[in-house]
Amino acid sequence: MRISWKWLNEFCKIPLSPEEAAERLTVTGCEVESIERPCSTLKGLIVGKVEKLQVHPERSDLFVAEVELGGPRVQCVTAAQNLREGDTVPYGAPGSVIADGTVLGKRTFDSVVSVGMMLSAEEIGLPGIADEFGILRLPAGLTAGEDLIKALNLDDCILEISITPNRGDLLSLIGLARECYGVIEGSTLEKQELKPPRIGDPGSVSWDGLTLADPGCPLYGLSFAPSVQIRPSPMGTRIRLAFSGIRSINNIVDATNYIMLVTGQPLHAFDLDRLPAREITVRGAREGERFRTLDGQDHTLAEGDLLITSGGIPVALAGVMGGENSEITAETKSVAFESAFFEPLRVSRTARRLGMGTEASYRFSRGVDPSRVLPTLSCLFEYLLKDGAHQVEENVRVVSSRSWEKRRIPLTRRKMHRVLLWDDLEQASKILQKLDLKEISATGEKRVFEIPTSRADLSIEEDLIEEVGRLRGYESVPSRIPPLLHGTGRVGDEVEAHRRIRVAAMSRGFLEIVTYSFINPKWVEWLRIPETDPRSRGFRLTNPISQDQSLMRTTLLPGLLQALQTNLRSGWKDPIRLFEVGRVFLPGEEGEDHRESLRMAGVSWNGKERRILHEPYLKDDVLSLKADVLALCGSRGQIPDFSAGSEPFGHAGQTAELRLEGKPCGYLTSIKPGILRELEIPGPVFAFELDIESLLPEKGFRFGQVVRYPAVYRDISLIAPLSRPAASVEEDLRKLGGSLLRELVLFDVYQGAGIPEGTRSLAFSLAYGDPGRTLRDEEVDAIHEQLRRNLSEKGYILR
Repeated sequence: MRISWKWLNEFCKIPLSPEEAAERLTVTGCEVESIERPCSTLKGLIVGKVEKLQVHPERSDLFVAEVELGGPRVQCVTAAQNLREGDTVPYGAPGSVIADGTVLGKRTFDSVVSVGMMLSAEEIGLPGIADEFGILRLPAGLTAGEDLIKALNLDDCILEISITPNRGDLLSLIGLARECYGVIEGSTLEKQELKPPRIGDPGSVSWDGLTLADPGCPLYGLSFAPSVQIRPSPMGTRIRLAFSGIRSINNIVDATNYIMLVTGQPLHAFDLDRLPAREITVRGAREGERFRTLDGQDHTLAEGDLLITSGGIPVALAGVMGGENSEITAETKSVAFESAFFEPLRVSRTARRLGMGTEASYRFSRGVDPSRVLPTLSCLFEYLLKDGAHQVEENVRVVSSRSWEKRRIPLTRRKMHRVLLWDDLEQASKILQKLDLKEISATGEKRVFEIPTSRADLSIEEDLIEEVGRLRGYESVPSRIPPLLHGTGRVGDEVEAHRRIRVAAMSRGFLEIVTYSFINPKWVEWLRIPETDPRSRGFRLTNPISQDQSLMRTTLLPGLLQALQTNLRSGWKDPIRLFEVGRVFLPGEEGEDHRESLRMAGVSWNGKERRILHEPYLKDDVLSLKADVLALCGSRGQIPDFSAGSEPFGHAGQTAELRLEGKPCGYLTSIKPGILRELEIPGPVFAFELDIESLLPEKGFRFGQVVRYPAVYRDISLIAPLSRPAASVEEDLRKLGGSLLRELVLFDVYQGAGIPEGTRSLAFSLAYGDPGRTLRDEEVDAIHEQLRRNLSEKGYILR
């Protein structure tokens, strides 16, 4: 919001410089983002009066003017067609500086010397105040030779203020003046009383009625000006609107904007003669209904949008913008003025969906003061009557379906001291009364305050304490060492489980990242996820940050691959191992809207970090990543089963499904080379994803009896079909190895020359042992030979 410093001081005299006031406002929660002096580059400009105007003797497209400057007259050449003798204009003598920094001088136009320059609105830095093309014509009452900056009050500065969504009361000069009075010591608040209008039928205007057909508008007021004259607004009004970032349209529209800036209540003007009927109905829009707004844009409406209609025809999008079919034009003779209260959430949704951020929707979305809805019309009447060219009907037609009661909130000494370590209720009451909070009862330990309807953000005692702390200054709250708690706290089981899994991942060389929960919808296509897969049916956001972040993720893989992309594009060459723990959002089962699942996923690229500085990097493959996954699950005492699996983005033959107690709990894969080429990631990339919730029940670790006698080791190498998993071969070895087979480890896999097609060689190291004695070699040889025979009978080829 842009606020004129001089205009603000008409409502609250502030004894500080703009910079000092801005700092004080910022530290108390009303952030001033910048201070702008729009006319600071202007130098030496004065007021001139055109005494004589004639066509250039040699060029018919130019005019030669004699300009009175309060002394000797000067001669200026101009191409402006709007100039007339007797006009008052801005003038820059040689040596003067205009808005873009140009220094003016003398110039000859076909033998006629032009001394200095008469200026347009754009050349003095205020293009929004021009009511016609050409030289800016000033009010006739200014004196020739007068300093232009002082004459037009241009020596002003603009505060650009960022208002938080809960402080709609600050979106007006009245509200901001009250805030300044509260937070800036020594400020003097000018009288801010708004007179309520007369309620009743407009005697001079034939009108059939007002109807509220939607609860989104609980209060609506309509007043009339049966006779108006459309013309440019006074120069002072145009300048103030321009400083506030609003373009001047005409005197009627400008009046509604001017009063809105003062009171914070948006107004709208209808051309009374262009309304389809002499009635107004506020209703909800129908799905797909079309409406053209003042800016000439056609909009498709949705249920929930509020419409102002006349005779069943929409004439305004409530709280956002009026309609082209009832706008004020140069031919307008009579006007109806609207002032209403619209539900903030309804206006906010409509404005956001249609991308129509107007001054009105900005205020309605944050909530306007219902007590100012009707008095603002009285303020408008006063403004229009000063013009003397309008006839205003001061009776206001009103329809209301709701009343607003002022809340009452207590403030206790005990709670205030607990929060602020300060308990002066008397002083706290003075602070709050400066913010227009009325004290209605007082005791030694408690005060009760009546809250104005403008402060919708104040609802509980803590809000009052916050206001006291904010205005006193949080720096005044003394420091205090927190009291020591007796005993030690305990981390919850779930938090501890997550910590252990994260620590296990980091111990395996992975770095944790955190990515957004919303992704680009194209990831579904890039990862080849078919429509039959629930992961292809993610939830789309209705109001995304951008289209690249409009889908709730159904897998953690996109965020990890995008992070990998980013690192590689920045020139990273060393191994990259990343993991993330986060939620995914999947379509629900029957009767469920959706399912949220906590997952852990990781990717590995270019091997592992070397253990010794000059060693080469350790190579990575699916089996080494399998060891990582086993370590992660092992941190919870869980050992998953691995079986051949398939993933739409996984390399055929290098994808495994993980199961715990027979239930799927994740996958392990090598990303398809085609996908990596499209993502411009040089392969290979290995990935895994686990369901964290299935790992939460910790099985714990069981300690067996200490083995006193050494094991005896034997190796065995056999050939098995490719279709048989190594885990199945391992299970056969355990069953056939007998009770003395203590443990076995797969240490080699070979496929190639000398091995029949469709098979592979698996080599295991077997440890035999007896808990009560040391086994002799001949005993172990006999057991091992029996195992070989059993394996041959089962169909394995021994090497």
